[in-house]
Amino acid sequence: MTAYLDIDVRPILRAGGEPFSVIMAALEGLEEGQGLRLYAPFKPVPLFAVMADKGFAYSASAMEDDEWEVLFTPAAAKPAQVAAPSNGFDFGAWPDPRVKLDNRDLEPPEPMVRILAAADKLGPGETLSALLRREPVFLFPQLEKRGFRWLGGFAPDGATYELTVRAPS
Repeated sequence: MTAYLDIDVRPILRAGGEPFSVIMAALEGLEEGQGLRLYAPFKPVPLFAVMADKGFAYSASAMEDDEWEVLFTPAAAKPAQVAAPSNGFDFGAWPDPRVKLDNRDLEPPEPMVRILAAADKLGPGETLSALLRREPVFLFPQLEKRGFRWLGGFAPDGATYELTVRAPS
């Protein structure tokens, strides 16, 4: 039976903060075989790939008010239910970005508007990359609705969010 450390990022996000560094710090403090239970106001799909790279499987469950509980379990152990990301894809086959955007100096909603406009101009299977100051949580549903796939995460500096978007093939 896996023991879980609880992390609730809902208050951080509601206050306009970035919870990624809190999550990564909690990961550093986990004991051998311990997992992480995350509470979030949305399904944190981009975090699934980051955690998989760190050796964790996940199980996501919707709660009341469209909030989510996600169990990140060390890959050696099995969570009760492991779901694939809703935008699952092969990252190895992605081409180099055709468009590169630096949106770090822009205020919302400009980064989202620029990314969506540039993404709409991509050809089938082409990609774009974007640098942002924060995780673009409101952009992800818009990309999904349009059939785009994405990969994103914070750079090692913890201040820059790197996003790659791929057009449908």
